[in-house]
Amino acid sequence: MRTASGVELRDLAIGDAGWIIARHAEVYAAEEGFDISFEALVADVLARFIRSRDPSRERAFIAWKDGRRIGSIFCVRLTDEIAKIRLFFLDPDMRGRGIGRELLQACMAYAREKGYRRMELWTHASDRAAAALYLSVGFTLVTSHPTHAFGCEVVEQEWEIVL
Repeated sequence: MRTASGVELRDLAIGDAGWIIARHAEVYAAEEGFDISFEALVADVLARFIRSRDPSRERAFIAWKDGRRIGSIFCVRLTDEIAKIRLFFLDPDMRGRGIGRELLQACMAYAREKGYRRMELWTHASDRAAAALYLSVGFTLVTSHPTHAFGCEVVEQEWEIVL
């Protein structure tokens, strides 16, 4: 599947999981100060997806541009009616081009197509661009609370949208 910006969205394939784990860990360490426990969380999420994925209701979207991976987003089943967005990531040099919006819209369209009625996601408040994107497509902030995670103080947020 190709987006309007020329990004190719592929399903999860060999090599993607390692890239996703490494890029999440590297970027969040550099930008947010997250420690290695964040890398473990990303690895756990991916391992569960790979081991127990229901291909009829769950999907990964790996974004490729100019022959390289640049982003990811996953649609994961929580219940028959609720999907969760996981591992939404875009390389810093690709931000501000509308690619994140395309990834999010592709994931939401997939969830609608598969019959989900609602989507949820977890993030942290310091990612202001992501929060603005979620608001712009209709997500609502459900909870927000400070906590200590990944070696630093963060404000965890949960968002949802009715599909």
